Amino acid sequence: MLAQANPIFTTTFPTLTYSPAQNNKRIELIHADHWFYDEYEHPDAQRLSGNVVFRHDGMILKCDSAVYFQAGNSFEAYDNVRLTQGDTLSLTGKRMFYDGNEALAEARENVILTHRGQILTTDSLNYDRLYGKAYFFDGGKLVDKDNTLTSDWGEYYTDTRQSTFNYNVELINPKFRLVSDTLHYNTITKIAEIVGPSNIYSDKNQVATTHGFYYTQTGQIELFDRSTVLNGENTMIGDSIYYNEKNGIMEAFRNVVYHDKTNKNILSGDYCKYNDIIGEAIAYGNALAKYYANKQDTLFVHADTLRLFSYNLKTDSTFRVLHGYFHARAYRSDVQAVSDSLVFNSLEHKLSLYRDPIVWSENKQIVGEEINIFANDSTIDSIYVQRQAIMIEQLDSVHFNQVTAHLLRSYFKQGEMKLNCADGNVHIVNFPLEKDSTIIYQNYTETSQLRMFMENRKLRKLWAPASTGCFYVAGLAPAERTRLSNFAWFDYIRPRNKYDLFEWRPKKKGMELKPSIRHEAPIQKFE
Repeated sequence: MLAQANPIFTTTFPTLTYSPAQNNKRIELIHADHWFYDEYEHPDAQRLSGNVVFRHDGMILKCDSAVYFQAGNSFEAYDNVRLTQGDTLSLTGKRMFYDGNEALAEARENVILTHRGQILTTDSLNYDRLYGKAYFFDGGKLVDKDNTLTSDWGEYYTDTRQSTFNYNVELINPKFRLVSDTLHYNTITKIAEIVGPSNIYSDKNQVATTHGFYYTQTGQIELFDRSTVLNGENTMIGDSIYYNEKNGIMEAFRNVVYHDKTNKNILSGDYCKYNDIIGEAIAYGNALAKYYANKQDTLFVHADTLRLFSYNLKTDSTFRVLHGYFHARAYRSDVQAVSDSLVFNSLEHKLSLYRDPIVWSENKQIVGEEINIFANDSTIDSIYVQRQAIMIEQLDSVHFNQVTAHLLRSYFKQGEMKLNCADGNVHIVNFPLEKDSTIIYQNYTETSQLRMFMENRKLRKLWAPASTGCFYVAGLAPAERTRLSNFAWFDYIRPRNKYDLFEWRPKKKGMELKPSIRHEAPIQKFE
């Protein structure tokens, strides 16, 4: 091709040095084996071939052939093009245009940018030497010691080693895979900033977010803007989430929801901390736990602080124990409760209430020092009340059936009470209902034991050993035999629905239950 151009001047020489202008930003032609020039056809271009070498402002470029535009302070380089800048940066490609005035290199085809251990490969890349900025726009891949980053468009700053990638971004690490729309990554700090809809996949977790930071060396994640972390069957959602894969600790802030699909429970609050290694969680600030193992109904539990413990992890017999303390309140359609603290065991389906507890079921109220509620998948199975126990059944606004004892046990079938057992210093106030549901008489009884058999929510039979008592015409019994000494109706405290759990309503002053004094047996000495 060059031979057909009838060049006015053609020469072959081992070394050619081209003297630049005094301006140190002019391109220098250091060497070329062959030099061609046609002042008629291409008066502004010099054609070079064979070991071509250029220099410009600290940069050296070598190639097989080139077209040099001296007046324009630029050149086109072809085949085996290699640009080097010091001993830290090299740019190679099949062809390249270089503008000395702008210090801009435009490399095309099989482009490789190598900088301090980072390798960027693409088919189209522009490198702005003035700003130390390399950018590609036709797909590229950045590789460092630990990570591989690909995207449709991206830029890389050699001074700060900060990079930005857009469109179909994928960051691959031996420990995870990150897919995003926009990603900022620093090859020094190894920190990836996620911007836009993104997903992170690892052996243990999947993360969905629109903004966050991933510390690729430590495995720490900072997530914002309502992000989600999935760990097996567990999900954590929060306005902000901090997660460390090494120690398994996850912290979430504001509008937090932790969902355990395996054990069918949900924990929410303003703050939640979860350890996925030991399966332990804590929540406070509008903390709420939900257990929906019963498909027909859900148990809601609120307290100032909720703690969730897991047992038999990674087995088919995993179960959870929930601790709630201070201002604890619980709601299910068939049972409601309040206490200072509580414990729920998902294995035994047992809810234990401590310190001044109260339980309601339909028109019944139960009070004692400690209350244990056992449930099956759908309804209450039994209730145990220990010390200062009293059960009250409201018949109307005036009449209340009452049973007080040291120990109360109630048994249910399909949510309906069938048997009520009382043991120890039993006192009974009972208003039998006539067939037309009117009340004519009142019964007062004192005994050591009591068994009350229920049918269709009414007393069918009553059994007691030797007892004392009497019948009164309704309304004529002494006050102390109409209302037992520890009678109190706490309907104003009762949770009305799941939303009412967050409003703590204490007992009226002086109504608090004082724990009974428990005497220990003296230690016996054997001689």
